[in-house]
Amino acid sequence: MEFNINGKVVETDSEGYLTDLNQWSEELATAIADKEGLQLDESHWEVINFLRTSFHDTGTVPNMRQLTKAFTKAFGPEKGSSKYLYGLFPYGPAKQACRIGGLPKPTGCV
Repeated sequence: MEFNINGKVVETDSEGYLTDLNQWSEELATAIADKEGLQLDESHWEVINFLRTSFHDTGTVPNMRQLTKAFTKAFGPEKGSSKYLYGLFPYGPAKQACRIGGLPKPTGCV
């Protein structure tokens, strides 16, 4: 799959993850989310930016279990709950948010 963002072609693998993480932009994130039927709001961006910062700091992205634990620690139990995160990213908060956020597929996700 590919996206045309500001005159540049951005390619993804067969699962929709970027083949070149350096090509990510907020415009691309919005295009990927639109294709997946999501309208990104402040709550979505909070998760995406959290994941991007985590990846920048550690070099890895969390799986769902790690995400809920870290997000609970950072934002409290209401936002760190699976129910809240699935409400934002119904196709799997870790996988879908990483895909939209231009990050690799979380380890341990099938």
